[in-house]
Amino acid sequence: MHPSPDRETTTRVGAKRGRPVVLSVDAGAMHAAGHLFWRSDNGVWLTEAVPVAFLRFPG
Repeated sequence: MHPSPDRETTTRVGAKRGRPVVLSVDAGAMHAAGHLFWRSDNGVWLTEAVPVAFLRFPG
């Protein structure tokens, strides 16, 4: 999973592999619950996994 800071970036990155589907992640709640986030050397935010409870599906 590669979280992105905004919908535009997410859509651009996702389009590299076909038609993107954008899900929202409640990263603040994840962090408060003890999940870790870090940045790669090229500035991409990473996390090990996103539990479904923190996902917001489109529609």
